[in-house]
Amino acid sequence: MSDVVRYERRGPVAVVTMNRPEYRNAQNSAMTYALDEAFTRAVDDSAVKVIVLAGEGKHFSAGHDIGTPGRDVDVSFERKAVLWWDHVDKSGGDQRFARESEVYLGMCRRWREMPKPMIASVQGACIAGALMLAWVCDVIVASEDAFFADPVVRMGIPGVEYFAHPWVLGPRAAKEVLFTGERFSAAQAKEWGMLNRIVPRAELEGATIAMAEKIAKMPSFGLALAKKAVNQAEDLMGMRSGMDSVFGLHHLAHAHNAEVGGDSLAGQDARSMRAANTSS
Repeated sequence: MSDVVRYERRGPVAVVTMNRPEYRNAQNSAMTYALDEAFTRAVDDSAVKVIVLAGEGKHFSAGHDIGTPGRDVDVSFERKAVLWWDHVDKSGGDQRFARESEVYLGMCRRWREMPKPMIASVQGACIAGALMLAWVCDVIVASEDAFFADPVVRMGIPGVEYFAHPWVLGPRAAKEVLFTGERFSAAQAKEWGMLNRIVPRAELEGATIAMAEKIAKMPSFGLALAKKAVNQAEDLMGMRSGMDSVFGLHHLAHAHNAEVGGDSLAGQDARSMRAANTSS
């Protein structure tokens, strides 16, 4: 497993930790596939009942890697989430659609459908692509200092690829989050129904593990069926088909940006997005 993700088993709980703290745990493709390897390991281990997803350091994650030295957008990885061609030798919309179908939308859907419950343990920043990582989890425990945002409308893009906003936030809150691009607090996220628990920062790890151990006392097959039941209900409410439709709009935005400005991200990078989000 890559050193960008750590794996640890604590009794019936597997703890999977994103480990790029120097880059606020920005998610490159190496991390994506290391996460997938860790989750697969946990699913295949019959002693593991619950999975915890955490981030090393001050922040859970700053989202997709759009500017670190480890950005690997042009690197080919074994495709596991969708049966589509490799993106590396393609160009334009063909390249973007192939890559994002696999490493963003496809991987998140793959992880959401794991049969074992997963708890996100969130501290500090949980921005844009990091929301996708938290939202595929079944339970979210956050520290009091956690904050959230999806500011990608600044790029002219209607939200991150795994477009779960109306289902996890509700339509009104989803529009506010997208229209303003502003940060929202853990308390606000809890009010909107996005979080299960808020705890002091010093108690985050302990509270998350305690919840995982409580869930682990239930029978594995019952947990798997209960998870599948709720996921199916969400999909019957339009979540999966809604995501498909918005994924098309997402790529229309990329193509528009590339056509009118020569850059699919509308000239934004990690620094400019962070600056805008901090000042909002």
